[in-house]
Amino acid sequence: MSTTTADLTPTTDSTADRSGIGGHPRGLTTLFFTEMWERFSYYGMRALLILFMTTPIAQGGFGYDNAKAAGIYGAYVGSVYLMSIPGGWIADNVFGTRRAVFVGGVIIALGHFSMAVPTQWSFFLGLILIVFGTGLLKPNVSAIVGDLYSADDQRRDAGFSIFYMGINLGAFLAPLICGYIGEKVNWHYGFGLAGIFMSLGLVQYVLMQKTIAHVGHPPALSSQQKIRNSIVGIVFMAAIAFAVIFLYFIGPEIIRENKVYVMLGGLLLLLAWLFGWYLKPEEKKPVAAIVMLFFFSVVFWAVFEQAGSSFNLFARDFTNRQAFGNEFPASWYQSVNSMYLIAFAPVFAWFWIKLGDKQPSSPAKFSIALLFVGVGVLLLALASMTLGADGKAGPWWLMGVYLCHTIGELCLSPVGLSTTTKLAPARLSGLMMGVWFLSISFGNFFAGEVAGNFSKDALVGLFSKVSIGPLVAGILLIALTPFIRKLMGKVK
Repeated sequence: MSTTTADLTPTTDSTADRSGIGGHPRGLTTLFFTEMWERFSYYGMRALLILFMTTPIAQGGFGYDNAKAAGIYGAYVGSVYLMSIPGGWIADNVFGTRRAVFVGGVIIALGHFSMAVPTQWSFFLGLILIVFGTGLLKPNVSAIVGDLYSADDQRRDAGFSIFYMGINLGAFLAPLICGYIGEKVNWHYGFGLAGIFMSLGLVQYVLMQKTIAHVGHPPALSSQQKIRNSIVGIVFMAAIAFAVIFLYFIGPEIIRENKVYVMLGGLLLLLAWLFGWYLKPEEKKPVAAIVMLFFFSVVFWAVFEQAGSSFNLFARDFTNRQAFGNEFPASWYQSVNSMYLIAFAPVFAWFWIKLGDKQPSSPAKFSIALLFVGVGVLLLALASMTLGADGKAGPWWLMGVYLCHTIGELCLSPVGLSTTTKLAPARLSGLMMGVWFLSISFGNFFAGEVAGNFSKDALVGLFSKVSIGPLVAGILLIALTPFIRKLMGKVK
């Protein structure tokens, strides 16, 4: 029987290691900076993506309409997280989580550099490379964070909150730097700059390997098993990439028009396989809890991820961006959420530790998150009703939206990561982390579909409708919380 990365326990006592950030294990510091630079590269490019595609050809863009650009945007950001499923599987069965993070980072950097070349083929090749690379890196760097702590270490949620602050430090800086270079100098220079910072993250990760040397080992397999699993992993990734391209771009029109239902059908088949054949009896209850939270996570991210699409277009076309007599880039608004997160993540980390056993359960935190994200979109609906004579809303509307969404994100995202690592069966840590990111993937796919309806004449209706989903879901989850907690057992 082969050994997975999750079966290998740390060779040091994680509770005794307090030499890292804020009294956490040293490895958290390494992963903090690795993910910070990876997220810099991702959010730097993402802040430019839909703006670049909808910019007229004469101004250096592709000249796509909002619907086409939003469709490509949704397919890309959804695929980034969808690829976490095979990425987690490959780590569990081929590389180990540490090596998967490095390989993924190299592929991501190559993708950004490809986008720096001003041709359509290199642009789309770059998107594909980033999708594959992020699938390897994203779930596995988070899995390593979970491996730094024992299951009953009360620092775990706080550790993920600190890790999340690193993510958002990169996400804060990226739109300011890449956004300015892309919008004011040259779009492709902005894309290339993202690749440079991903490369910096890789250098730091390699130099600090000793701090995480006790976790993330590759599975103990024969050469034949490694070759077989590698082939399976490559086919797995290629199949997902083809499925997305088929659903969005080359499949029959009836399938492309009903791709949401096709994706939901595929999800049901995955769950049937998981619970019908793959899981052991004792694993079904904790995995069922993950799956229930999964669906509420999808609703959250479908709304939250309007930030890079419809909210970004609203910032460019309908928001006053004048400061000191100059117009600043629309992409700079993409830094607001991260600015709030940097300010509030330590507060939330401290607050959860202060409450200890009295803190709300994970489902309760999810409920709070859904309610806040719904209220945030309602603010944008109100802003759309009060556009000034110049057709612009004041900047404080978007600032308020992102404040509500930040509070929601801090109640859901780091908590979801932590809860998944606690509930996941030991042999399935990478796969279950992939399932968590699958919820973000579906949310991003649906976010792209919603953003395709963005237009001046539909602003109020669009944002009003979008707000209803999370508000209803939040109330429903409050009612379901006692049942979900029973499935979770001793995990809070």
